[in-house]
Amino acid sequence: MLAVTAVNGCRYCSWVHTRRALRSGLAAEEIRDLLAGDVANCPLDEAVGVAYAQHWAESDAHPDPEAVHKLQQTYGPQKTGAIHLILRMIRMANLLGNSWDYLIYRMSFGRRGS
Repeated sequence: MLAVTAVNGCRYCSWVHTRRALRSGLAAEEIRDLLAGDVANCPLDEAVGVAYAQHWAESDAHPDPEAVHKLQQTYGPQKTGAIHLILRMIRMANLLGNSWDYLIYRMSFGRRGS
């Protein structure tokens, strides 16, 4: 979630996902790395998924076929489908948060939102 949110730049999602990560025991340094786009320190069993999620977001939900194949090889078709579902849900939430910020920005004549 943090890797995708870092790419999409939604401040609301960043806050929510950071809070959840802290509650689940992720160190503040690991969270900072993920929000900065650095996925190098991910646990080995999650590294492919996190790198893929970041690539998926950076490619505007159009990942390279080789990346999809690697994801399927690593996690199998069922988990790959679940990862894609979660990625789409995160993307929608990020888009809604960013759109909300823009609306606030426009309605406040640039004084609020981003």
